[in-house]
Amino acid sequence: MADDKKKKVNYSSAWAEARKIIWEARWRLAFGGLLLLISRLASMVLPASTKYLGDEVFAKQNYAMLKWIALVIGVSALVQGITGFALSQILGVAAQRAITEMRKRVQTHIERLPISYFDSTQTGQLISRIMNDADGIRNLVGTGIGQLVGSFVTAGVSIGVLFWLSWRLTSATMVVLILFGVALFYAFKFLRPIFRERGEITAEVTGRLGESLGGIRIVKAYTAEKREELIFARGAHKLFRNIAKSVTGVSAISSFSSILIGAVAVVMIVIGGSAVQAGEMTLGDFLMYIAFTFLLAMPVFELTAVGTQITEALAGLDRIREVLAETSEDETDAAKQPLPNVEGTIEFQNVSFEYEKDVPVLKGVSFVAPAGTTTALVGSSGSGKSTILSLVLNFIQPGIRSATENSGNILIDGHDLREVKLRDYRRHLGVVLQDNFLFDGTVLDNIRFSNPEASFETIKEMCRIANADEFIEKFPNGYDTIVGERGVKLSGGQRQRIAIARALLADPRILILDEATSSLDSESEALIQEGLNNLRKGRTTFVIAHRLSTIRSADQILVVENGEILERGTHDELIKIDGRYRQLYDKQYRFEQNLFVNPGEDFTGNVPETLAKTKL
Repeated sequence: MADDKKKKVNYSSAWAEARKIIWEARWRLAFGGLLLLISRLASMVLPASTKYLGDEVFAKQNYAMLKWIALVIGVSALVQGITGFALSQILGVAAQRAITEMRKRVQTHIERLPISYFDSTQTGQLISRIMNDADGIRNLVGTGIGQLVGSFVTAGVSIGVLFWLSWRLTSATMVVLILFGVALFYAFKFLRPIFRERGEITAEVTGRLGESLGGIRIVKAYTAEKREELIFARGAHKLFRNIAKSVTGVSAISSFSSILIGAVAVVMIVIGGSAVQAGEMTLGDFLMYIAFTFLLAMPVFELTAVGTQITEALAGLDRIREVLAETSEDETDAAKQPLPNVEGTIEFQNVSFEYEKDVPVLKGVSFVAPAGTTTALVGSSGSGKSTILSLVLNFIQPGIRSATENSGNILIDGHDLREVKLRDYRRHLGVVLQDNFLFDGTVLDNIRFSNPEASFETIKEMCRIANADEFIEKFPNGYDTIVGERGVKLSGGQRQRIAIARALLADPRILILDEATSSLDSESEALIQEGLNNLRKGRTTFVIAHRLSTIRSADQILVVENGEILERGTHDELIKIDGRYRQLYDKQYRFEQNLFVNPGEDFTGNVPETLAKTKL
């Protein structure tokens, strides 16, 4: 957070965003400005009438004028009420429309950012950018900027009237106001970074809270409620300290404003009273001067409050601007070649990759996966298998952070994957990952997610192949059953089979199965394996699995260790080599034999710990 404290609001960029928003709402703002002008002019009738009350009604005892003055004041109050209501409706609607459009714009952009951005940014921070920061726009196109403009109009007219009444008295008053303006400038300079930091802290606390609630089962399983309570408490107190600073600053400005009003009153009484005594001002002029002085005081307080709100809104816009400045996948796609058809041949040419500088994950990986074939990846945990799949999905691209030379190429049907439109490529992908994410909706909605146009009969057929129909149809609501957040109401195996049905429905040319049967028991896996074998026919398939039944029929098996392909070939060929694959195979075979022959025996007592953790 130290870096965040040093980061200043880029007001030039924030104002650029603000100008776009204001321009889009220009007609509503223009009409609102007209109503605002009428309302403010109407508000000046009462203070202006004090001159006539003093000089005509009371001094000259012209009481017949009293009813006309009362009528004019009543009409002006009515005009103020009508224009005030209309103004709030017009600018309020404009503000909410601007907030909605900004939220849509930010959400659309964030959804199209590369996976690497999400890997380094908390979800709660992104939600805060979309919801909280966008909310501050109401102060730019809503009542905030309206009050700001209105305050300047009122202040300008009031100062003009005051100079007309007494230039000497007003000159003294302006000296006090200028001093207040300078103090206000430095006060906002102090408050701006505090408001920016508040947004960052709020996003941080929200992000951690979201993780804690999302992982509540893990929290409870390890009795970590107290730890999460302390983490949240630290974040909440950090936010409290920030808010306390801003409250102190704003209250200091308000207090200074009160002192200012007192100083103006002192100047007005001393100089104004002397002017009346000397005959330079009439009693009515003095009363009118007092009324317009207090009318001038109102904009001063409004400027204090509105200035704080707009400062906070600009800080939020600056944070939004940072997100919008990130290059989206659509932007990078614009200059790339279309990829209308995909056969499915994937080729890795000397591909290297590292997430962190000088920590290689892949080192010069090369292989060809011909269209319609199945390639299985085996190896110990951390060997680089999942990274290869992420590269196939184009979630990441070949890259070595510590070098400038080419880090290899990935080709799809002979085309460099970096040179073709990402959306065209991903339309031909189907995935079943280790973490089977389901949305909080119905079973039908989750399966149809990959192909919204699919018919119900087609969906049922995919569920039959995935062996999901047998449990779905047992639910009281069948396909309309609500699965809960992340599919919490289903078992791991049920979530896995729904994810497989979802991938089947996409009818992909390239299929990614990352431990697709890891959550299934042996019986369910046997039932689904035939369906998976049928699915793989004619599709380029990449498989990571720890059960031999899934990979034995693969057209090629790549043994990945320490970021390199150690061995490659079919199951039979690799067994004959008697190398690393044979070692993994023998270990798992002995493990499975021990598990089935002595199912009640503690297998960690008979199989080495490394074997119990080994996955092919």
